[in-house]
Amino acid sequence: MVQSLWEASKAAEKVTGLDQLVYRSNLIGTDRRVCNFGGGNTSTKTVVKDFRGRDVEVMYVKGSGSDLASMKAANFTGLRMEDIRPLFDKPEMPDAEMVAYLANCMIDAKDPRASIETLLHAFLPFKHVDHTHPDSIISLCCADNGKELATEIFGDRFVWVPYIRPGFTLSKMIAEGVLNNPNAELVLMEKHGLVTWGETSEEAYAQTIKIITEAESFIEARIKEEQVFGGVKHAALAADVRKSVAAQVMPTIRGAVSDAKKMILSFDDADDVLQFVGGTNSATLSQVGAACPDHLVHTKVVPLFIDWTPNADDIDGLKAKLKEGVAAYKEMYKAYFDRNKNEGDVMFEAAPRVILIPGVGMINTGKSWAMSQVSGALYHRAIAVMRGATALGEFVSLVENESYNVEYWPLELYKLSLAPAEAEFSRKIAFITGGAGGIGSETARRLVSEGAHVVLADLNLEGAEKVAAEINAKYGENRAIAVKMDVTSEDMIKAAYAETSITYGGVDIIINNAGLATSSPFDQTSLKEWNLNMNVLGTGYFLVAREAFILMKEQAIGGNMVFIGSKNSIYAGKSASAYSSVKALEAHLARCIAAEGGEFGIRVNTILPDAILQGSAIWNGSWRTERAAAYGIEPDQLEEHYRKRTTLLVNIYPRDIAEGIAFFASSKSDKTTGCMLTIDGGVPAAFTR
Repeated sequence: MVQSLWEASKAAEKVTGLDQLVYRSNLIGTDRRVCNFGGGNTSTKTVVKDFRGRDVEVMYVKGSGSDLASMKAANFTGLRMEDIRPLFDKPEMPDAEMVAYLANCMIDAKDPRASIETLLHAFLPFKHVDHTHPDSIISLCCADNGKELATEIFGDRFVWVPYIRPGFTLSKMIAEGVLNNPNAELVLMEKHGLVTWGETSEEAYAQTIKIITEAESFIEARIKEEQVFGGVKHAALAADVRKSVAAQVMPTIRGAVSDAKKMILSFDDADDVLQFVGGTNSATLSQVGAACPDHLVHTKVVPLFIDWTPNADDIDGLKAKLKEGVAAYKEMYKAYFDRNKNEGDVMFEAAPRVILIPGVGMINTGKSWAMSQVSGALYHRAIAVMRGATALGEFVSLVENESYNVEYWPLELYKLSLAPAEAEFSRKIAFITGGAGGIGSETARRLVSEGAHVVLADLNLEGAEKVAAEINAKYGENRAIAVKMDVTSEDMIKAAYAETSITYGGVDIIINNAGLATSSPFDQTSLKEWNLNMNVLGTGYFLVAREAFILMKEQAIGGNMVFIGSKNSIYAGKSASAYSSVKALEAHLARCIAAEGGEFGIRVNTILPDAILQGSAIWNGSWRTERAAAYGIEPDQLEEHYRKRTTLLVNIYPRDIAEGIAFFASSKSDKTTGCMLTIDGGVPAAFTR
């Protein structure tokens, strides 16, 4: 049940009306059962000093494109009430005219554009107004008998407003309904949500929670668990089994949904999801339509529901159904667009945002992991609404044309336009071996700075986790993950790619970078030393690349591999026969894979660095001493020695190698494969030609 989160001591710290509004809004948004991600809006009317020092009545209302849970004062828009009130007497007002008018009412031009539902707040004669999308209320408002049941719950305390898209007309209908009902305490918006109010911020919040819990209690008293979604048709597979199934099919899904633009995937097997995907009526119920207009931009009008009997041994059958299902969904969506499009509309990607698999769970797609999570979070709300609505009557949604007009509504699309522009590596997943080291960590930072999601694979899990935490703190949750991996272990490599698939859906870029180095005169090179180099730098690079190749072929959307070789790949290093030999093997292995990968759009290129001392575990170990001995100098003289032997008289740093990797991994080198790039400051003996 929804509970009040109000804390009097914290509320008392909020001095201004705007501060109190921020506090109330954050509480409302914190519980997604009360308000959707990005949805709902709140307001307060107060008096402030204008730029001339005059007292002016101002309404602060949520700015477009914000989320109540995380809003700050800067996310609200202040508007002069004396400019807005006369609008109530107008018979109608088109959206574009309303937006332009409200822009002239702002007290600060730097404020965000006011919410679509600004006039809803302005026309109501209350100091504090909340518009929310509670699961229980939308269940009531999406039940075919919702208005009649509302009378049982609220008596004559509510105003019922039939569905109409937000804007001037709806705002006026709500205000007139409240003015005509002296007992009104709330407004129920058919297929949409709830409006409540109060004379103080605390009173408004308390009223919101009170109304929600009244509806919750009414619904829960009528729910029979064994009959939810028509009862159980398919039981969930065991947790480890369904995760394994998801990991195996997500690259297939990612390839199928990424024909127009690459998508990042996420997997969800929460209890409510498993109950829904296993329900007898769920396949039909899922196709009725969106549970709330606010969902449409992120979930599309319906999900893709896969007709599959859960069986962990039928992975090939599931993959076939997924490919067929995604293809059919795209055709359905294109037809839906063509039937309803308005002049100037440009179709979104036709692929589904929500994919439901009986026994397994839900897979969500988006331009980033964060956006796939938004689609998933909203579908959790849809499941809750359908659970409640079907306990009360039949679940109903918007008619198709109205769903389309919300999904492609310019005022909704404006919110999407506020997102940061996509960059070179947006929608790309990079897998970096040796991710905790100097080159690996610097490459991760470089790719993430241009939109990538990265997997840091390293034996040093603690170091990889530290880098991932740093990246996530700067760029957002789950932009990087760390996995423990030994490149000589086939099982660990497969497990690491499975973790990559279950987290993001697949892989686009691999950086074969894990390394070590040993040095000894040839006649003193032991078999153990030889095998160590061959196992890590030869077999390890082979295994990592082979598993990536398999995964990339499964996705069928191309791929990119960058091998980190060495100057020694083409230069016979003194007292380094094992290391130099296997580095030559790496470079040739890369060319072999490039020759086979071309028909699948898989490019493979190699970077040849030299003497990267900074941040290197290799150079901080015995290799430094061994190389210094080979040159007859002291270890602390190595950096200067290497600088002086370059034609450019420079030292090479991890960020230099990261730039080369970024080039090979980017669209700038789309027509380059099987290539070697030296980044060594110019060592003539190692010139490739």
